[in-house]
Amino acid sequence: MNRKQLVEEIKRKQSYLCVGLDTDIKKIPDHLKAEKDPVFEFNKQIIDATHNYCVAYKPNIAFYEALGPKGWESLQKTLEYIPKDCFTIADAKRGDIGNTSSLYARAFFENMNFDSITVAPYMGEDSVKPFLQFKDKWVILLAHTSNPGSADFQLIESKVTDRRLYEEVILKAKTWSTPEQLMFVVGATQADKMKHIRELAPEHFFLVPGIGAQGGDLEMVSKHGMNKECGLLVNSARAIIYASSGSDFAEAAAREAKAVQEQMRVFLESIA
Repeated sequence: MNRKQLVEEIKRKQSYLCVGLDTDIKKIPDHLKAEKDPVFEFNKQIIDATHNYCVAYKPNIAFYEALGPKGWESLQKTLEYIPKDCFTIADAKRGDIGNTSSLYARAFFENMNFDSITVAPYMGEDSVKPFLQFKDKWVILLAHTSNPGSADFQLIESKVTDRRLYEEVILKAKTWSTPEQLMFVVGATQADKMKHIRELAPEHFFLVPGIGAQGGDLEMVSKHGMNKECGLLVNSARAIIYASSGSDFAEAAAREAKAVQEQMRVFLESIA
């Protein structure tokens, strides 16, 4: 999915919600565990319930890798089931170099056909460029994340430029590609820095995890993070997919997703 198509879907659905498919076999409702593929059945019902309210889905690859070959099968079936009008994100946080990085790109873009993948920038341009060789595929680069440990490195200041490391990452990465292929991960709990980060990358999309269970503020993120085309994909996982642990889990997920979408519609009206 290219940028134009993504922006059109945001306008059509009046939403920039991304549903995180962090599907934990230990947390899905008990009545699904008798299914041949309980993870896929859970995902299928979540997708059926939420696809009218979101523009993207983000499977966290670790939840599937942990299950071995069956997990990869569940992931592939899930990916194929996601409607074509939804942007797909492989939350894999890959970050190697050379042929290894090229093979990761082939795995997720050619073999699995994800629209995008999260990538760690620590090894520099060598670890990112191979993913940028694929037409209409996106790199979503980790920039300023929500976890407490983000301060260990991301906030270190350069004695040469007086900029923090996450700022250097954003500015350098912008020389590697364009806003047509490159997004940045900016944690929702960093909403106080969102305005500054938007100034650093005025045209790029941001993937913003941390809304919902992690306590991110959708209003603050939207106020300070939007650009003229929205420029945001705001992810919510646990607050939606685990809104209920009973047989009504899909209906509960739909209610939560709809509630977020209705808030987003109001924020989108401010840039219409």
